[in-house]
Amino acid sequence: MKATSANAAADAAGAVGEVAKLAADIGGTFTDVVLETGSRRYSCKVLTTSQAPELGVLDGVRRLFAESSIDAAQVELFIHGTTLATNALIERKGARTAFLTTEGFRDVLEMGFEKRFEQFDINIERPAELVPRPLRFTVRERVAADGSVLVPLDEAGVERIALQLIEHDIKSVAVGFLHAYAHPAHELRVRELLQRRLEGRASVCLSSEVCPEMREYERFSTTCANAYVRPLMAGYLSRLQQLLKAEGIASPLLLMMSGGGLTTLDYAIRFPIRLVESGPAGGAILAAHIAGECGIRDVMAFDMGGTTAKVCLINDRTPERSRHFEIGRVYRNLKGSGLPVRIPVIELVEIGAGGGSIGRVDSLSRITVGPDSAGSEPGPACYSRGGIEATVTDANVQLGRIDPRRFAGGHIQLDAARAGAALSQQVGAALGLDAFWAAAGISEIVEENMANAARVHAIERGKVIGEYTMVAFGGGAPLHAGRLAQKLGIGRIVVPLGAGVGSAIGFLRAPVSFEVVRSDRTTLSECDVDRANARIAEMRQQALDVVLPASGNRTLTEQLLVELRYVGQGHELRIPVQAPIDRDELGRIRERFEFEYQRIYGLRISRSEVELVTWMLSLSTPPGASPESRAGELQAVRTALSGPGAVETLPVWEPGLGEAVSFKRYWRFDLDSARSIVGPALIAEDETTTVVPSGWLATIHPSGHLLLQRQTNGASPDPQP
Repeated sequence: MKATSANAAADAAGAVGEVAKLAADIGGTFTDVVLETGSRRYSCKVLTTSQAPELGVLDGVRRLFAESSIDAAQVELFIHGTTLATNALIERKGARTAFLTTEGFRDVLEMGFEKRFEQFDINIERPAELVPRPLRFTVRERVAADGSVLVPLDEAGVERIALQLIEHDIKSVAVGFLHAYAHPAHELRVRELLQRRLEGRASVCLSSEVCPEMREYERFSTTCANAYVRPLMAGYLSRLQQLLKAEGIASPLLLMMSGGGLTTLDYAIRFPIRLVESGPAGGAILAAHIAGECGIRDVMAFDMGGTTAKVCLINDRTPERSRHFEIGRVYRNLKGSGLPVRIPVIELVEIGAGGGSIGRVDSLSRITVGPDSAGSEPGPACYSRGGIEATVTDANVQLGRIDPRRFAGGHIQLDAARAGAALSQQVGAALGLDAFWAAAGISEIVEENMANAARVHAIERGKVIGEYTMVAFGGGAPLHAGRLAQKLGIGRIVVPLGAGVGSAIGFLRAPVSFEVVRSDRTTLSECDVDRANARIAEMRQQALDVVLPASGNRTLTEQLLVELRYVGQGHELRIPVQAPIDRDELGRIRERFEFEYQRIYGLRISRSEVELVTWMLSLSTPPGASPESRAGELQAVRTALSGPGAVETLPVWEPGLGEAVSFKRYWRFDLDSARSIVGPALIAEDETTTVVPSGWLATIHPSGHLLLQRQTNGASPDPQP
């Protein structure tokens, strides 16, 4: 939240000697920056500088230093998340990459899973390749699954390939050999040969380091994706670190990973593929934290920014996690139509529905929204930066939900006339509608798109979406949360403090953590416990090497899991394990596996052998803490911004009633816990505005968060979805 001049003296006095933490989240449209001290939080949104994202981060940092009276030397930690790797993969704007693999396996990336993700569409299109076939090279070598060398590595062949890589001006190389996940010697030797011959012209990524797991297609795909974005991310992160040091910030720079933990700069540069969903992961961490503060068990995190919207189900205050993820699905959001990667990731669904998502009319005279976005350059039409397309933000301005004078804390003045013109010309003209009804159509379509994605996400997991409480954050989510809740049958919404920069706040709540994965197939009856314990010790040390430098001597928690299946099956179940392993523990592992198998599938196959497939070990610190005094933080802002005329009445589109009605607009920090707001109403703050629909009641929770609840009495009926 924004500090103000009325508190400058108090801030200066309180800032002396205080330590601070910074977080920055780069999105496709906005870069969110948050600064927290022991008792206060400051935040801002700046437009993302897409050609040099580090400049936008620095702009936001300088603004918060000026507002908070915090000095760069007082910053003890800087946490960063970015969509840069994700966008490079989606837009195919990474480095020119080559792939080296075992002879006979050149087309694994082309063959994929050997099945169609849409059976009955004869015009099906696969995602564009990261590495085209002419840049995929094969090497004579072959290692068996047991580690025996069937064909020695052809080192002369590798030397010849190196010359071709120079000729093709390759900037990054991915190496993936058969069975290298367990026996990496040939990959390691190839790296030595390539680095000597290429002399720094290209980076080299090994599948045995990026994704040491069985299943060639996903391992190769993940390694190629890592190689594809590594030069871009290495250059960006190095420039950012240099700029921060020049600014006087000498604190550690940690990166948010897609699995919800923090890692070091060096590791992020080596394995940037683990950063692909860093922003959404921060949002999920925040939502889980909010659930704990508000005493809520299960929540649906709804994050809507300038480019995309994300939905994540959080059960028992713990986000769902997975090791399977697809980047940039290109076909009706169908599974299998994206680029598969195997990385630790928080399970969520992401769709092209943000404030910058573009509205159009298709050949069937239907309004469509997204997935493409106007981004920050040129941005929505109302930004007056050259954009002419009608976007969701233009629609919200036209519908009265956004105050053009106070957008992004008043730092960006919006032009309502330009928004209206774009809506009329790009959507209204084709349908015979004026700007207002064109805006209403865009709003309704984008809300239905998000509701449908949330329904499918819940159904796929066997959940009833209406039983969840929604936690809405991001600049766009509070604007649409009420209508989305009506469509989903959700009766309670929490809009957190600092909702507009929620993912960046989530970064400050995330633990430093790291997960190591190793595939090592063996049956439980034949498992060598000494070998297993040696493998676990090796994994633990690798995790320590990443976590310890950034842990600040905090207590570390270890979790050890193993994936098992009955022999002959193709999919595994994940079971917790106690280390060190002995024969008794192996017996308990089988019992846990069969209990879980029966719970899911309704039977046990007791005569079948159980196969151990993959070990997973993670180390993590405790989650980050909240500011010590929220009451003081709220009082500072409320005192500065209160004043006569804080409430105004204006016409705003109410989709539940199908017309524009009178809304009262309140400033959020003029409200206290004794105040209740009956919808329809708008509750504005610097980085977003919350729409309280008709039939809903808004109050301030004791934690300071905004709580919206659907009323069930006859006096205020709930609008029909």
